[in-house]
Amino acid sequence: MNPEVIVTNIKKRFTGVSGTVNALLPVQARALNLGYLGSDMPGAGLAAAQCGERFTRLTFWQALRLSCTRLPDGRKRIWHVRRDPEMMLAILLRDVLRLPIALVFTSAAKHRHSWFPRWLISKMDGVISTTPEAGSYVPNTTRIVHHGISLERFAPPNNKLTVWQRTGLPGQYGVGVFGRVRPDKGSDIYVDAMLQLLPEFPAYTAVIAGLCQPQHEDFKRALVQKIAAQGLSDRIVFLGEVAPAAVGEWYQNVLITVACPRYEPFGLTPLEGMACACAVVASDTGAFKAIVNEGVTGHVVPTDDVTALVLALRRVMQDPVRAADMGRLGRQRVEQLFSVEREAEGIAAVYVAVWAKDAAGKTMLTQQSNEQATP
Repeated sequence: MNPEVIVTNIKKRFTGVSGTVNALLPVQARALNLGYLGSDMPGAGLAAAQCGERFTRLTFWQALRLSCTRLPDGRKRIWHVRRDPEMMLAILLRDVLRLPIALVFTSAAKHRHSWFPRWLISKMDGVISTTPEAGSYVPNTTRIVHHGISLERFAPPNNKLTVWQRTGLPGQYGVGVFGRVRPDKGSDIYVDAMLQLLPEFPAYTAVIAGLCQPQHEDFKRALVQKIAAQGLSDRIVFLGEVAPAAVGEWYQNVLITVACPRYEPFGLTPLEGMACACAVVASDTGAFKAIVNEGVTGHVVPTDDVTALVLALRRVMQDPVRAADMGRLGRQRVEQLFSVEREAEGIAAVYVAVWAKDAAGKTMLTQQSNEQATP
């Protein structure tokens, strides 16, 4: 095994970045020899089994040893990094230890980075931005590549209008929000909207799927108390942290996915919901306006606006058949524009550009050397 690209994911906690890497690895490995340096992830072992010798787990020392030499055909090995500490490590290996590697970074942030991340990004050989807006903050963006979703892991159920029954929860239909329970994710906005809407729509139950970390327990406790005060504890249900392998089933269960964070760099939850045939109502952050086809697959509302969220959800909830049709069209949209295969193709194009730039640089150096050697 001699990987052309080493993909890093050294954060232990499973995050959105981890989910992206987890979905991409088996797809990228169909066309590239990949090494993976990072934490255990759901599906990583399966990916390795499916991809055979094209994909392997690496220890740091294995990755370091491999990176001491170029590939047999003379190309630099690429390290694909996605976080500041990973950029720092890769720059150390390339610029201090002088290893013959090239660095590719994926940027999703939709704000101006502070000086140190800007400096780190400036040192990359290739930069992928996940949206045009994110790219506008990174002057050395090589290519815009939207995130994609695994169409196998996130798939629609046989009957969206009856699947809720398998949950054992009250009602005929579900509304769900997926992600951490904390203020920036808009958990309180969602709860306030549900407190207004559920008395009006007795056929629906709302679920909140996601981990609440210790520093946000008081925030969650206040939400639980507010829900109980209105007598809706049995119809606004906290599921807690859902195992990554089971998340797709919960997207299948709900008829409508809500994504109402106050800020999101990109945001995968609308894509995951649409892939599972959910109608989507989302706040105007991340890439949500590009993801949701307004009025066709769902609605996008102003950020941090409970009233706007209620109005949009009411339009969807009052007609379950139309909501299911929105979900069907959402699945088609993800298949056409936001599959993980399309993301892998875009990333591969950046790798090719980085290798081509390195080859051009080597040719130029050779020509200069020859010219200097000529009397």
